[in-house]
Amino acid sequence: MKYGINTLDDFAWGGKVVLCRVDVNAPLDKESGGLRDITRLRGCAPTVRELAESGARVVLLAHQGGDLEYHNYGSTEPHAAVMSELIGREVAFIDDVCGPAAREAVGRLADGDVLLLDNVRFCGEELTLFERKLDLSPDDQAKTLVVRKLAPLADLYVCDAFAAAHRSQPTLVGFGQLLPSAMGRLFEKEYANLARLREEPARPCVFLLGGTKIQEAFPMMAAALADGVVDQVLTAGLVANVMLAASGVSLGAASMEFIKASQLEGYVEESKAILSQHGEKIVLPADVAVVRDGERVEVPVADLPVAEQIVDLGHAAVDAYRAAIAAAGTVFVNGPAGVFEKPETEYGTKALWGAMAETAGFSALGGGDSVAAMNRFGLGGRFDYVCTAGGAMVQFLSGKPMPVIEALRASAERFGNGVAAGSGAQAAT
Repeated sequence: MKYGINTLDDFAWGGKVVLCRVDVNAPLDKESGGLRDITRLRGCAPTVRELAESGARVVLLAHQGGDLEYHNYGSTEPHAAVMSELIGREVAFIDDVCGPAAREAVGRLADGDVLLLDNVRFCGEELTLFERKLDLSPDDQAKTLVVRKLAPLADLYVCDAFAAAHRSQPTLVGFGQLLPSAMGRLFEKEYANLARLREEPARPCVFLLGGTKIQEAFPMMAAALADGVVDQVLTAGLVANVMLAASGVSLGAASMEFIKASQLEGYVEESKAILSQHGEKIVLPADVAVVRDGERVEVPVADLPVAEQIVDLGHAAVDAYRAAIAAAGTVFVNGPAGVFEKPETEYGTKALWGAMAETAGFSALGGGDSVAAMNRFGLGGRFDYVCTAGGAMVQFLSGKPMPVIEALRASAERFGNGVAAGSGAQAAT
């Protein structure tokens, strides 16, 4: 047991039906139907392989996209073939989550078999809006449909989805109420590295926050600043756009419409409070970039607004951020600087990722898009620590409670490290 949580070393897995929640959420290639990045699959593959080789009957639960990233919302079927290659044995797939077909498939598993169920977010109870609106307790999560249907079929639950550890959703916190539970190898690794990063970062500690998932970045930013974890915050992406608007800069209609369409207007007001309290530690970009008539155009912030949507940092902002990164003892990045997938708007992300790869300080990178950018620019292996998590990483670094960590600890207290009599599949048979 580590950190009050059972590990894979605490159970005998042979012959047991194991529900294993992983986070293999990946950018989708709509044209090919495949995955554009498999970093997260690589991360959890050792846990899946170890369970299967130990003779467990492994049932994988995973999500792909969701209501806040509908462009990446889809089946987990492509993931099965990739996972099969990574673990060296077949990973079967069924296009059902907890219905009769899925339950029958679980019942047919033999020792060492691996079955991947379809996207758990096809169940409404797993959607982010459901989570935020209802805020169910772990006991209530255990009463949801997916848990009620699958838990009686299983002996044990493993969570290797550290990237989703900040979520309070049925497949993440509900099963631990009913089944003895453990964290997987990736979860264990992420926890250990992030604990060291938060408790004793080399100074100065610099955060580079960008991307579009600002719902997680802003609470983390305020807490990390207040707790003294971070010495300087460099802003990019939608984080920068919202904070520029909060500082009184008129971005232009296109950029503001994107913020409104994303239902993020409330973060403009929140940014004003953060800037008033910690403005001396927050760096806003000096210039930005737009695409005009198919060409990249850089615009000083003083010359805003512009008709086009802001999609990257400009050279002046990148130069200032490079200097801060070079002088840092610790650099943590979450979220790209712009639309890095396109040549005309990749500059900010490419240049800053390169600066972090070269810095003498400790470089930590997290989040699906951040990792995808690292791989796109051929920088794999150049960072000291690459976390498969995004929101979970920033929430952990803020010192906030993590629902999945709390649920795993509660399960360890409830069940210990032995299969409770009368539980799961053993009771069902």
